[in-house]
Amino acid sequence: MAEESSFDGSEKEEIASSGNGLGDLGSMDSIESRWVTQDDDDDDSVNGVDDDDDDDDEFYGTGLESEDEEISEHHRLIRTGRRVDSFDVEALEVPGVSRNYYEDLTVGRRVLLAFQTLGVVFGDVGTSPLYTFSVMFSKSPVKEKEDVIGALSLVLYTLLLIPLVKYVLVVLWANDDGEGGTFALYSLISRHAKISLIPNQLRSDTRISSFRLKVPCPELERSLNLKEKLENSPVLKKLLLVLVLAGTSMVIADGVVTPAMSVMSAVGGLKVGVDAVEQDQVVMISVAFLVILFSLQKYGTSKMGLVVGPALLIWFCCLAGIGIHNLLKYDRSVYRAFNPIHIYYFFQRNSVNAWYALGGCILCATGSEALFADLCYFSVRSVQLTFVCLVLPCLMLGYMGQAAYLMENQADASHAFFSSVPGAAFWPVLFIANVAALIASRTMTTATFSCIKQSTALGCFPRLKIIHTSRKFMGQIYIPVLNWFLLAVCLVVVCSISSINEIGNAYGMAELGVMMTTTILVTLIMLLIWQINIVIVTAFLLVFLGVELIFFSSVIASVGDGSWIILVFAVIMFGIMYVWNYGSKLRYETEVEQKMSMDLMRELGSNLGTIRAPGIGLLYNELVKGVPAIFGHFLTTLPAIHSMVIFVCIKYVPVPVVPQNERFLFRRVCTKSYHLFRCIARYGYKDARKENHQAFEQLLIESLEKFIRREAQERSLESDGRNDSDSEEDFADSTLVMGPNGSMYSMGVPLLSEYRDLNKPLTELTTSSNHTNHHHPFDTSSESSVSEAEQSLERELSFIHKAKEIGVVYLLGHGDIRARKDSWFVKKLVINYFYAFLRKNCRRGTANLSVPQSHLMKVDMTYMV
Repeated sequence: MAEESSFDGSEKEEIASSGNGLGDLGSMDSIESRWVTQDDDDDDSVNGVDDDDDDDDEFYGTGLESEDEEISEHHRLIRTGRRVDSFDVEALEVPGVSRNYYEDLTVGRRVLLAFQTLGVVFGDVGTSPLYTFSVMFSKSPVKEKEDVIGALSLVLYTLLLIPLVKYVLVVLWANDDGEGGTFALYSLISRHAKISLIPNQLRSDTRISSFRLKVPCPELERSLNLKEKLENSPVLKKLLLVLVLAGTSMVIADGVVTPAMSVMSAVGGLKVGVDAVEQDQVVMISVAFLVILFSLQKYGTSKMGLVVGPALLIWFCCLAGIGIHNLLKYDRSVYRAFNPIHIYYFFQRNSVNAWYALGGCILCATGSEALFADLCYFSVRSVQLTFVCLVLPCLMLGYMGQAAYLMENQADASHAFFSSVPGAAFWPVLFIANVAALIASRTMTTATFSCIKQSTALGCFPRLKIIHTSRKFMGQIYIPVLNWFLLAVCLVVVCSISSINEIGNAYGMAELGVMMTTTILVTLIMLLIWQINIVIVTAFLLVFLGVELIFFSSVIASVGDGSWIILVFAVIMFGIMYVWNYGSKLRYETEVEQKMSMDLMRELGSNLGTIRAPGIGLLYNELVKGVPAIFGHFLTTLPAIHSMVIFVCIKYVPVPVVPQNERFLFRRVCTKSYHLFRCIARYGYKDARKENHQAFEQLLIESLEKFIRREAQERSLESDGRNDSDSEEDFADSTLVMGPNGSMYSMGVPLLSEYRDLNKPLTELTTSSNHTNHHHPFDTSSESSVSEAEQSLERELSFIHKAKEIGVVYLLGHGDIRARKDSWFVKKLVINYFYAFLRKNCRRGTANLSVPQSHLMKVDMTYMV
């Protein structure tokens, strides 16, 4: 194959725009050490061509190669000072790059940010007092005062255990560079173990500055063993994916049931203030409120957060004030609920009914997942500060005040909150409660938007139109199609399940599904990434998963009362995501199998067996290696092909953002005379693809020029090494690294004694090398070689400029898949109908570039799988 033939213009992988040279060293958190790659994948094909047909090892994982048998032969670990790259300064001015917007905020800005979190993050958990006791006591009626104390104790310790200890103190720290949610956890794990089912990982992905891999310590064999098991077991990979998809489907279901529960419980207060109001009227008013709510969603999180922040602040103050009033007026003995022994007494007295009441008790912790899922909108510290200093105390006072009222008025347990409000404050509190309920409804909607964007970027959800509502914070988004879809399903739930108790059961089911998924994923992160004591990990898993399973057993037992609608909805969403991922995996694997061989490219020659027309053709495909089969379809379909063709792959890597100057990864395909290149445009799942086609073309061409210049410099250095037998041996053991501002230096041996500027001409660069080497002066042959190399470089750059001036055309290869005739019926149904329907109606990958129709050329191709 390729190893048996000499094919001079190999596909040499370079990061043309990153400012990082050969052996670019990915930064790692917690320690200032980096792996120096002695024979990196970039050097595999310096003198020969990659075998794109049979080399399965070309798909490198995103983690460190811990499974290498002789890792010491390929890597050595060095300790250096804190790395400072050019993109640490310059790239911060480029939109879309990795930057922590919360690090340099003033005190006033931090207070404002914490204030905004009230309206975005805490609305859901803040409105839980509206319905928690009502649902609990509908399942376990109050028989005596001690039942109220036991229920209050259960609520207080649930609040302390799940929202505070689990989420605020532990789970928030498992964020993926500021991103929270189920898929953020999955992405974090994907960076440390090759668990993706779509084999498009490259080793160069780990050199993105935002990857920040941590090198496992040698003595922590547990982490390495877990990594090896995850990577080598297809069953574990599929189980982990199924778990993540199930959790995501529950997040979407949560985004449906949260508005229904919050709005109906708030509007239901009218039945306490006005006796003539019936349940049907409550439903009609709730429907009107929900339509208004989802219509306002497009105005963005930051805008709405500033508007609704004061309303939530007033709401929490109302909770605390009503609670203190009731404690002073009715019964202060409810403080006894802080003794957990009353939980035992509650179960002892009520047995089965107490177990059913757990389904209502978990509602006090609803919104806990939103603390994590909405983290992309705010910083960890702002969320923790607001919860501990304001939200938690107000919630506890609110529940204690309701319990104090119920000690004297047990008959009002069905409307515990509004019945406990003092008469003079009823209507103002009802108004504030409805405003807070509308705000709470937005909480899980915004979390759902974030989760869907993450799952889309990681290939687990069809592409949808995403609108970024903030120029400063990239995570603040709005998805129109999903917004109206959630509204439609929410209206169906409200109209079909009119009982608050039944909706509450569905609510608890959706919340617990997400909570259990988060517990398992965080446990994996503790083992694989944090590498903490196994006793702590085991305690975390047993305590929280055990508690959540007990709660889940309670809500699942009542699934027949109408809450099954949410369960069916979650199953449908799970099916959509799994079908999309399964179809995408089959299509990618088929494209890899059917890619064009290098032998065929060689036989076609530099003209590719057709006419090369002036201009640049950008052929979009999803392959990260090899020539796509759709290119052969273009050659046979079109009368001519462009003089320069760049295979562009839009690839999402498991990081939140990719800095703009690390966006493009280039390789040369075949020899220079072919003028074929591969470009991998890498995006994080948080990146905003806002470039128009002109800006994208400009960035791509500039990056290509940098790649060609550096390739020429390295060839010049290699030729100098071949002229010097001593330096040749040194060069074999060296690693070139790009320094600040695009300069180049060597690690390990003094191959280069000073920084090399990429913008210097080759003659100046080589002359500088000559002055530093007293033993090997310049000879005539080397001067002639440099002159030829410089002329070749200028000719190629001139060729690119002329092709760019003539124009750029986007060649879109739309590859569909169909199941073979001998396939199983289920596979035919899934691929030919379900996946085909999703692919036909999803958003195209190039839609964000706004390419004019006159610049587009599309060819369809069908693969049989």
